[in-house]
Amino acid sequence: MNELYAEAGVKRKETAGSYALRFLLIIVAVVAFFLTFQNSILLFVSAILIVAIIYIFPRLSVEYEYVFCDGQLDFDKIMGNAKRKTALKIDFEQVEIMAPEGSHALDGYTHVKSVVKDFSSRGKDAKPYVIVLREGDTATKILFEPNEKMINCIKMKNPRKVAQY
Repeated sequence: MNELYAEAGVKRKETAGSYALRFLLIIVAVVAFFLTFQNSILLFVSAILIVAIIYIFPRLSVEYEYVFCDGQLDFDKIMGNAKRKTALKIDFEQVEIMAPEGSHALDGYTHVKSVVKDFSSRGKDAKPYVIVLREGDTATKILFEPNEKMINCIKMKNPRKVAQY
């Protein structure tokens, strides 16, 4: 019963694009409402638009939750404070290194062609960590923001794979 467990979560920072999309969706809803009075065929089109808006609007609010349990790290995406989806599961046996973004320990991986998966808040004051993971010929860089408890649990389980600075 010596399991290591930690969880953390961050809310994705709203961008100018998401604000613009929300504004555009509201304008489309208002225009669709007024178009229903002009033509009965437009009633069907505007109903479809309003249903699409109701479906898209909550998905613009995104949170990420990280759960570390005994060598496995899960990344969950929570949309609209309601719908949870497991975005990624990794086993630390496949991880090459985990270090804070900008660390010199990551210098050997700067020119490696890799897929980047961003599970961070994208805030200005955020201090994300980078996990470099290799699966065959493919390298993946994962950005996330763990708390101190999670960092300590990962260090206790895999001390050689966690770099500090």
